[in-house]
Amino acid sequence: MPIIPWRLRYLLTCLGRTRDWRSALFFIARADVPVSRAARLRFALDAYRISAAIWCAHTEDEMFEVATAILKVPRSVQGIIAEAGCYKGGSTAKLSLLARLTGRRLVAYDSFEGLPDNDESGQTSILGETATFARGAYKGTYDEVVGNVGRCGDASVCRFAKGWFEDTMPHDSEPVVVAFVDVDLTTSTRTCLKYLFPRLARGGVLFSQDGHLPMVIDVLDDDAFWEREMGRAKPPMVGLRTRKLVQIRNDSR
Repeated sequence: MPIIPWRLRYLLTCLGRTRDWRSALFFIARADVPVSRAARLRFALDAYRISAAIWCAHTEDEMFEVATAILKVPRSVQGIIAEAGCYKGGSTAKLSLLARLTGRRLVAYDSFEGLPDNDESGQTSILGETATFARGAYKGTYDEVVGNVGRCGDASVCRFAKGWFEDTMPHDSEPVVVAFVDVDLTTSTRTCLKYLFPRLARGGVLFSQDGHLPMVIDVLDDDAFWEREMGRAKPPMVGLRTRKLVQIRNDSR
């Protein structure tokens, strides 16, 4: 079977994925987002432009959902946008444009070394796919990611926190309005929840991009984890056990 270049594969995916197009049109047309439709149209076009330039692990439909959450946060609410897991920098570039549009900063956390050692390969996702998480997989080097964001997004609004999450996140305390977490592993998910969720502004949202993975689902849905390690009851979630992108909302303060 011939190998299809990824840019052609992305174009074919765009043509066949009507959900993305419907989401784009709805994102542009919706009346409950306090940003001009012209600005939303520019972002939608930029989202597709970036995905055509950088291989992304998310869909446009998912990113428009994240973008809507960011744009709906009132300007009076203090906080940064946080990302955990940059891969090649496609999502980072899109989030940087949203940060610029809303006058916020983006902090992008990544080891820039790919995945650490783990034993989480072999699980079958809710999408019917077999997950493979070899050490070093999903690697984008620091220079590669920063270069991609500078070329396709706005690196001037970003801080790139290089290192393992458990080494970098504990040093930060800025409030977070929206966090986008795409880390694949349960250990990384636990770390991100531990250090990012308590920083969420009231009504803020943490998005997990790993809601298709049974082992991650078990962490998100574990009452004991939330009570013992997070010190609170399990928060409201949208999409748990039904889709890849899960919304976890802070309703406690």
